[in-house]
Amino acid sequence: MIRIAIDGPGGAGKSTIAKMVAEKMNMEYIDTGAMYRAIGWMFAKNKVNTEDSAEVQDVLERTVIDFDNGKIFLNGEDISGEIRTPEISKAASVCSKLPEVRSKLVALQREIAEGKSVVMDGRDIGTNVLPNAEVKIFLTADPMVRAKRRYDQLLESGKEADLDFIFEDIKERDYQDTHRKLNPLQQAEDAVLLDTSDMTINQVLDEIMKMAEGKNE
Repeated sequence: MIRIAIDGPGGAGKSTIAKMVAEKMNMEYIDTGAMYRAIGWMFAKNKVNTEDSAEVQDVLERTVIDFDNGKIFLNGEDISGEIRTPEISKAASVCSKLPEVRSKLVALQREIAEGKSVVMDGRDIGTNVLPNAEVKIFLTADPMVRAKRRYDQLLESGKEADLDFIFEDIKERDYQDTHRKLNPLQQAEDAVLLDTSDMTINQVLDEIMKMAEGKNE
């Protein structure tokens, strides 16, 4: 059994790389960022008052998140195509600060990963969710490089996008992620830092595969 934890800021390529590693190694991929986005989508849709703990808890108790064939379902509805917008990114950032949300999702993430090989990406996997993961990577890149990647991703999916808006959004999200009181974004002491600003996807994949195969012997 091997667990691979990939952490890093938004737009660093975590999900893309994690999916490729999981496919190459025939392992389950768990996109924790999509979970927070799903909750953000749910809260935005239902106009949940995130400062009202009772209301937050009530909505969470009625929320079921599932993964199937790379898609994420919330209460049975496929919302994969609805959660990759800057607006939902902001909503996810707000949700990620709430103890009730983090408690529910971290418990779910640990439950999914229990007793099997997984590739899990997020912002606190190596430091909090799977602190004993056999392989830990902290993936990052220059903020403008990350913004351009997110911009291209949105255009390719047929959505409108504003590069300047995305750049500012990423900088704001970085600040919020690194300054939140509960499990802030930070590199685990035993994680390998990979700056992907000038790396191709295949170069990043090769580096991670070398680490994973070394631990999986």
